[in-house]
Amino acid sequence: MTDTISDTRAHLTGHVARFRSEGVAAEPVVFGDHRQPEAVLLPYETFSLLLDLAEEAALAVRVRDRLAAASGERVSLTDVAAMLAIDLDTTE
Repeated sequence: MTDTISDTRAHLTGHVARFRSEGVAAEPVVFGDHRQPEAVLLPYETFSLLLDLAEEAALAVRVRDRLAAASGERVSLTDVAAMLAIDLDTTE
């Protein structure tokens, strides 16, 4: 159900209190002009989880693309370190 902007504004304190008490289990508030969905109000914890999921999904796409384009040739970390003159035994 979509709330109006006026209703959302009028009940903002109650929504925030509900978000505090229910956390990620709290239902988001969808609102907009003429009850057309334009924005969503949700607990910050939910927003943070969604950002993490979006980042993981973006990384998964990059990994899939790189694997599809890979030549199959692999280089070990030891070989790369040697090419770059990096001593892997130092902790600096």
